[in-house]
Amino acid sequence: MNIYESFWNRKYIQGDTGWDIGYVSPPLKEYIDQLAYKDLKILIPGGGNSYEAEYLHDQGFKNVYVADISKVALQNIQLRVPHFPKEHLIHSDFFQLEDTFDLILEQTFFCAIDPSLRRQYVLKSNQLLAENGKLVGLLFNIPLNTENPPYGGHKDEYTDLFDPFFTIEIMETSYNSISKRAGNELFIKLIKKSKD
Repeated sequence: MNIYESFWNRKYIQGDTGWDIGYVSPPLKEYIDQLAYKDLKILIPGGGNSYEAEYLHDQGFKNVYVADISKVALQNIQLRVPHFPKEHLIHSDFFQLEDTFDLILEQTFFCAIDPSLRRQYVLKSNQLLAENGKLVGLLFNIPLNTENPPYGGHKDEYTDLFDPFFTIEIMETSYNSISKRAGNELFIKLIKKSKD
């Protein structure tokens, strides 16, 4: 078990999960509700308790995968949602994943990893997505803090990071964030650029 796994396991065991709102976030729920194709292969990286995965599964999406470095977080999902396929709960470091997905849903993972890994995150997301695959979700639009997660950032930084590898279809302040995050989240919809 590495230091990151121990850190996140401890957070879940102690209930130190301030990022966890206890239900699918409204911006992601609204996005999921307009998805018509139920066979999409979807990854939720650093999914934690993953209410998004539960919601997707309950809406008939059967190719939903949650990857998390914390075994405790994955066990929490199993206990809460026993009908969710156990084989779709991947105990792994995101950067070690080897698979292909149509959609990556981003919800509090990007802001949880050290900012020095952000370029690596962009490259890995691009690698994991199928042609024309999408990266959709929320990024914090708050001053960058370097002490501990959540690490913030701003739109200009994100644009510079993602633009070489993704077409930025949407990167705007989320209008339907929960009240305590109102004005502090960017909703993103990014499409993988095809290789020239």
